[in-house]
Amino acid sequence: MARSPPCRKAPLLAAALLSAAVAPAVGAADAAAPPAPPPAQQPINLDAASTEVDGRTNTLVFTDVVISQGATRVQAEHARATGLNFANSRWTFDGKVRIDAELHGNLRSDQATIEFRDNHIARATVTGKPAEFEQKRTDSEQLARGHAGEIVYDVSDGTVRLTDDAWLTNGQNEISGSLLVYNIREQRLQAAASPGTDQRVHITITPHVAPAPGKTEPAKPPPADAGKGDPRAQPTVQP
Repeated sequence: MARSPPCRKAPLLAAALLSAAVAPAVGAADAAAPPAPPPAQQPINLDAASTEVDGRTNTLVFTDVVISQGATRVQAEHARATGLNFANSRWTFDGKVRIDAELHGNLRSDQATIEFRDNHIARATVTGKPAEFEQKRTDSEQLARGHAGEIVYDVSDGTVRLTDDAWLTNGQNEISGSLLVYNIREQRLQAAASPGTDQRVHITITPHVAPAPGKTEPAKPPPADAGKGDPRAQPTVQP
């Protein structure tokens, strides 16, 4: 029986080049911020335009729904659940799904499945053509963006896992492969090829071109009509 080739990791140097550009700059104010209470101690809020209850199946259907807990917020055109239970349940969302994650991250997709465990949002699986991820970088105005056929957001770990034609950029460099794992908190990336396949990780590094030190642009000559119409620039005739 043929053995499957081992999982190929992205070159450490290339991955470091990509992750270094998205490393956060932590300020003193961030270090002094008080820690947030555990997710299970934070309330879960649900708001919807309408609700339908099927008593035979104990199924709840919501329209124009928003569910939030702490920094995590889920909104969609429709949501379906079996019972209003957040201890251990699975909810499905469809139609313009948006999930706001911690540290200014968000996911957008056509459909999503949210898992609740011990009264907190534990995991979100979003699918679309494609599903999209975005986070504003802490060290610049650029965005870290990615898309894939499926993205899994693990709230406890603070990671997003992109599979099925995955692609990610930090605003300058790009990386694509069958599996990308991005840490929202540390803004670090891991990439790997799928075991048993010949797929490889592809990285595009765009060099940042800066002007040479001390080099300035040559002075441009004034336009030919400079001074016309300005009496101060006209020659003076002496008697």
